Amino acid sequence: MRFLIGLILLAFPIAEIWLFIKLADHYGWWLLFYLVVVGWLGLQLIKQEKLLLGDRMMQNLSAGGNPIKAMLGSARNLFAGILLMVPGVITDVIAVILLLIPIRQTNTNSQNSAGYQSYSQSDYQSKTQTHHNTSYRKAANDDVIEGEFTEIKDEPK
Repeated sequence: MRFLIGLILLAFPIAEIWLFIKLADHYGWWLLFYLVVVGWLGLQLIKQEKLLLGDRMMQNLSAGGNPIKAMLGSARNLFAGILLMVPGVITDVIAVILLLIPIRQTNTNSQNSAGYQSYSQSDYQSKTQTHHNTSYRKAANDDVIEGEFTEIKDEPK
């Protein structure tokens, strides 16, 4: 098994160089232009992911989701950006395949890893319109009642 992995790791750069030579012979300077443009796109992808990672994590946390999913999606995009920056056609194909794999969004009405059920605003509105008193979830501490109050003092007569 180790021999097979070592052979694949040695064959990959050789295949990349061989394909690069064949394409350069056929397309000439256009291949250089392609490599520069794809490298710049990979750099832009990495910059965007660095900027959006914090926002995605906060959005996922506020929706009651798991921030690990946002981190894994960003890590996948960062890895694809690095593969785009590496000169070669095979690495570009792998990066495009990585970018085309959709991220599953199974947050709505499902239980997350902590066991809590998440609800969206539309779910809450539809349940309150159909089941007026049974749609809300009870608080963990039933002694707490949230609300506003005004104190009315009686004047002595």
